[in-house]
Amino acid sequence: MVTIKDIAERAGVSFSTVSKALRDSPLVKEETKRRILDVARELGYQPNFAARRLVSRKSWAVGVVWPSVERTALSYLITRINAQLERLGYVTVFSINEPRSAVDVFRRFQVDAILVFDDRGERPPLGELAGYGRIPILVYGTMGRTPFPTVDVNRKQAIRLAVRHLAELGHRRVVYVGRPAQYDPLQEEKIAAFRREMAALGLPCPEDAVLDTEGMAFHDGFIAMQTILSRRAPPTAVISGSFDLTRGIVRAAREAGLSVPGRLSVVSYDNIPLAEELDIPVTTAGVPAETLAEAIAARLVALIERPEDRSGVILEPELAVRSSTAPPAP
Repeated sequence: MVTIKDIAERAGVSFSTVSKALRDSPLVKEETKRRILDVARELGYQPNFAARRLVSRKSWAVGVVWPSVERTALSYLITRINAQLERLGYVTVFSINEPRSAVDVFRRFQVDAILVFDDRGERPPLGELAGYGRIPILVYGTMGRTPFPTVDVNRKQAIRLAVRHLAELGHRRVVYVGRPAQYDPLQEEKIAAFRREMAALGLPCPEDAVLDTEGMAFHDGFIAMQTILSRRAPPTAVISGSFDLTRGIVRAAREAGLSVPGRLSVVSYDNIPLAEELDIPVTTAGVPAETLAEAIAARLVALIERPEDRSGVILEPELAVRSSTAPPAP
């Protein structure tokens, strides 16, 4: 088993310098730190978590309750959160079980903190977890829905940015895709923002300006786009409630021979780099995934170090204009 002493001998530095470099201490010069990390990788060094736990009285593990494995944007986000936590010295333990069961497991593992994705409204209230012990819990969801510190995003502003962008391009017939069959307060928040902003800008917003979907997946977007194409006066622009819906919308438009953005402009909620990799790079509105991951990881570590600090944070979205939006065809 490779030890810190082995790394020190190979790198030609002291034991304490290696220890500091592996903890990313600012007391070690960057050049020296890089050399030590290169040697550690060459030797196949693995940190001794048991020893770290004895010294720090921490497990250096964070539990994540993540039930939405089918959502591309959330999958991307969780990989970025994992990378951020790894950079900070933590390992991530995942559970796709419902929150109460997952938290029970994490308590047995004695993780340092738990992140819960409160992405849907149908689960039992997360407030039921309040008596589950002293492990700090952070929620990614809607501020005020739970008794726990929360990292939230301004979904309303994201949709406002999308509507304004399309209005500035000259679009008047705009529809929103993404009201799932199962009630979802996060999606309803976006829909309400869509209707309010359309009204505020004096744009028509009839009842059928919001399209119902079975869920928020690729095939739901595909079916919704087929419905749109069957209308006598189809819209000139679509705002999609998720990246997966957007993929389906763009695919259906392409298969129908409808040019994006020539005949239809598309804006997607979920600001992830994958939006640039579609056949048509898609304009997005939302908090950049990397920004969100950094905020969640930082808040988790702060909660571990100061459990009494129960403050939350609401992140503001950005509009990333790409190739999927243009003025409506004459």
